[in-house]
Amino acid sequence: GLRDYGIAGQTGAEMSVDEYIEKLVSIFAQVRRVLSDEGTLWLNIGDSYTSGNRTWRDNDKKNPARAMSYRPPTPAGLKPKDLIGVPWRLAFALQSDGWHLRSDIIWHKPNCQPESVKDRPTQAHEYLFLMAKSEKYYYDFEAIKEPTKENNGLRNRRTVWSINTEGLKEAHFAVFPPSLVKPCILAGSKPSSLVLDPFLGSGTVAEVCIETGRRCVGIELNPDYAEIAQKRILQKRVANLSFSY
Repeated sequence: GLRDYGIAGQTGAEMSVDEYIEKLVSIFAQVRRVLSDEGTLWLNIGDSYTSGNRTWRDNDKKNPARAMSYRPPTPAGLKPKDLIGVPWRLAFALQSDGWHLRSDIIWHKPNCQPESVKDRPTQAHEYLFLMAKSEKYYYDFEAIKEPTKENNGLRNRRTVWSINTEGLKEAHFAVFPPSLVKPCILAGSKPSSLVLDPFLGSGTVAEVCIETGRRCVGIELNPDYAEIAQKRILQKRVANLSFSY
């Protein structure tokens, strides 16, 4: 099912997978336009299943954003209950549009949400893609090395990241944990660099940018989420102030 963020023309409300992918490709083409030649794109996107001919989803008291007034029809070429493969469809579409697809990273979620399904495993991961505008790009592998018992205790970071999901009381449920965002910021940008988040949401990327000494421009269509992000950003900026007497 798709998420409803309450904004007309929102991304994710398209009636077909192809339309959804095309919309995202067009958005990220504009991201690439303003990205520095040595810049990178770190993209996280979840997958979904075809509806299996179910009806639309009613309001969910715990997660109101899960409600949708429709369910898209089963996409052409897929069957009811198929895993759609949205992340890889988008990754390949972006690659065809000019992005350099450099790495796929598995975000393993140890505390994933339980599912009531009995005919497949519970999903406990999402994909994170590293893409670049150019063949040569900035990537600080030293900044995100991980512990090991060899090589002086550090090694190049692997492609499976085990990071718990985190909730935010006043935000919608699609909240990035800062520990997922931080390696992307550290590896993909220099201190004082400008980071763009075209889907700001509750402001986690901006918060991590403040913490790591980067600047951030965020875009968010939903005024409620923009307000949450603004409050978090202001709180983070105050918390990071230092005074000398």
